[in-house]
Amino acid sequence: MQQPKLATFFDPATATVTHVVYDQPGGHAAIIDPVLDYDAKSGRTSSRSARQLLDFLHGQQLTLQWILETHAHADHLSAAAWLQQQAGGQIGIGSGIVQVQKIFQSVFNLGDDFATDGSQFDHLFADNEVFYIGKLQAKALFVPGHTPADMAYQIGDAVFVGDTLFMPDVGSARCDFPGGDAAMLYHSVRKLLSLPDSTRLFMCHDYPAKERPIAWESSVAEQKQHNIHLHAGIREADFVALRQARDATLEMPLLILPAIQVNIRAGRFPEAESNGVRYLKIPLDML
Repeated sequence: MQQPKLATFFDPATATVTHVVYDQPGGHAAIIDPVLDYDAKSGRTSSRSARQLLDFLHGQQLTLQWILETHAHADHLSAAAWLQQQAGGQIGIGSGIVQVQKIFQSVFNLGDDFATDGSQFDHLFADNEVFYIGKLQAKALFVPGHTPADMAYQIGDAVFVGDTLFMPDVGSARCDFPGGDAAMLYHSVRKLLSLPDSTRLFMCHDYPAKERPIAWESSVAEQKQHNIHLHAGIREADFVALRQARDATLEMPLLILPAIQVNIRAGRFPEAESNGVRYLKIPLDML
């Protein structure tokens, strides 16, 4: 089985892990879940984190073929649009994004001018759709639960799981966002853990206890044996009860309101208003 080349970048402000996957130096690359820096106090954005990705592409002489989103993130703004402006490539996400867009069109009262057909993205992946990153064969895997639109990407012997699984000592992703479903997540993870035990699993976040460093790689075997929420022996009903009880204690992510508005637009900002300034909405007493 192919073993893709990989470079990983961790953003401590949002605990997000961005992966650059490529076939060979001088070849083709995909960037998975890139971060656009955002200061919640001032509303200012910057491309500091994304420039690290761009520098890596240039250093390896890589052509950016894909910018892959595992879902419309609630914890960081996507740098997909900025990266595409700088380096090209297609922005891809799962076809379930249309359901997420419809949910948040209502939440943010975006009106009929906001398209809910996924057309902000260059490509909407179907479940089990095969695509290529240079010489690497990849497959999109539909893994809903955290949101209705989550996708994992299987590239050679590696799967980039997005917000489904975390490292075994952290467990699983929350399922209390609009459209989330703990039972769906259970079955999505069972799908991932039915892959060969040696399959490498790469996380999108890490929230470690203080005694261990940041990590983002595990295996199917490790997750089946040690995941505190979704180990091999747990029953669906027990997981759903555990996940729902935990979700009831969680606060909303700090950046959910700005992030969702940008991320359902494929990392683009709303159009500027008459004064030349772009604005994001803050719905009161909604979430």
